[in-house]
Amino acid sequence: MSKLSEILKTFNEPLVPDMVRLKYQFMAENIFRFYRGTDHLFYQDLAMAKDFPASPLTWICGDLHLENFGSYKADNKLVYFDLNDFDEAVLAPAGWELARMVTSILIAFESLKIEPAKAEKMAQLFQKSYSATLAKGKAISIDPRTAKGIVCQFLTNAANNKETAVIEKKTDQKKKKIRLSLSDEHHFKLPEPLRLALMDHVQNWIHNSNESPYNFKVKDAVFRVAGTGSVGVKRYLFLLKSTNTKKKYLLVDMKQSRPSSLLPYLDVQQPGWPTEAERIISVQQRMQNMSASLLSSTEFHGEPFVLQELQPVKDSINFKLIRDQYRDIYQVIDDMAILTASAQLRSGGMNGSATIDELKAFASNTDWRQGLLRYALKYAKKTKRYFEQYIADYEKGVFD
Repeated sequence: MSKLSEILKTFNEPLVPDMVRLKYQFMAENIFRFYRGTDHLFYQDLAMAKDFPASPLTWICGDLHLENFGSYKADNKLVYFDLNDFDEAVLAPAGWELARMVTSILIAFESLKIEPAKAEKMAQLFQKSYSATLAKGKAISIDPRTAKGIVCQFLTNAANNKETAVIEKKTDQKKKKIRLSLSDEHHFKLPEPLRLALMDHVQNWIHNSNESPYNFKVKDAVFRVAGTGSVGVKRYLFLLKSTNTKKKYLLVDMKQSRPSSLLPYLDVQQPGWPTEAERIISVQQRMQNMSASLLSSTEFHGEPFVLQELQPVKDSINFKLIRDQYRDIYQVIDDMAILTASAQLRSGGMNGSATIDELKAFASNTDWRQGLLRYALKYAKKTKRYFEQYIADYEKGVFD
């Protein structure tokens, strides 16, 4: 077994075994999916880099890549485009977030067979737009009213998408009873005692939490798989039915919260969060313009979880559909850079993060950009070597 495989197996060992095997399968699909599933490996290597440019401390989502921007419905019922995954969120150097994102552009574009020159140009665009937004010192939000180009079309479609559509897609109806569909590739059957215990737990959350929906009853629960990096954590989906509105349903996602994979490589004092779920929610509320609907935390069998409404819309841009549309890709990358800077500005000055003036000063000094891009280019090549080794080990059955 290679050293790489030892690192991967050790990291994933605490997760649900059957789901980890699925994660390994996903990671073998292409280099970008491998990259998405190995953020711990990225930061292990970054922490040892000697020529990486210095940057101020900011709140970061910790796993920023092209697939971790998307649409979501907020509590105010509007749809936003923003950063949308905070499982790894910590206080860390701003450059760590940027390096993760810029490297993702280079790797994703290679997997889409977009020329390296275009990929590098988009990486430079991201840095330039990020710096320009940071230098202005004012956070910007993107919703259907302010979006441009393909992002505007994406959000408009999302806003017009009815909740009933996702309910119909995720459920089956038999003898006038609606249940979550087990034919959905993301759904897995739960042992009956666990299913009933989870349903009872969420029903108590509905009764006792200020963040929960009013007048709903839990009707069903399944194990849910989504993403790549988080495959293997305990994650459940619940079907809720309104007790006072006919044919009104909600889907609620409940995801296990584990310590950030960046922590072993950071020498930065973190706040004393009550639970890992509170860490995730607190940073998400600081960095996003508006929080996702029903965002809440809970503890089940002594483990922390984050709850939020399952979004009734496709939540990330499919770059495969726009790979030949240079102007659309340009607009999306530009928006992602603006949102990254805006998230850091919103959370500026909180619990040790750099103030807005310090972030503006960092943006005005362009010396760090070339060093960061150089590191990302080098690491993209290293990831390719990692992926080749992973595929060789995977085909040998090392991860069976």
